[in-house]
Amino acid sequence: MSSKSTRPEWEISGDDYGRSLRGFGINLLVSDIERTIAFCEQVLQAHTRYWNEDIAIFQASGFEWMVHADHTYGDHPLSGFVKDLDGRGAGIELRLYDRAPDHAEAIARDRGDIILAGSMDKPHGMRECFILDPDGYCWVPSQPIG
Repeated sequence: MSSKSTRPEWEISGDDYGRSLRGFGINLLVSDIERTIAFCEQVLQAHTRYWNEDIAIFQASGFEWMVHADHTYGDHPLSGFVKDLDGRGAGIELRLYDRAPDHAEAIARDRGDIILAGSMDKPHGMRECFILDPDGYCWVPSQPIG
């Protein structure tokens, strides 16, 4: 996991970063930033682009997403909705393509993460598994079969 001593420097201001975002984005509310970083780096093999005690920004498979700590959403409408919820991402799959599901599953098992479904070939041409992160979001590392 990243440590504060090796945390990457942020190249731009938060305002400039926010204005640069386009298209579709994912932001997850998490109870513990460092625990989420460990999951994303170890299980998803994501690169942590930046993090501090409030936010982390990840990149993997040409995709970027962010997480915010619960305390940063104190006045946000979602803060009351997710407070004390287990399985915050009920009903959503966060699919990370071009990530070896067998490798992700093995690391997740070693870490004690919850595996909803082990790696298997699916009829839609993908090999995938379903893993819950520490806050209950369902990640689906997958890659084409063959």
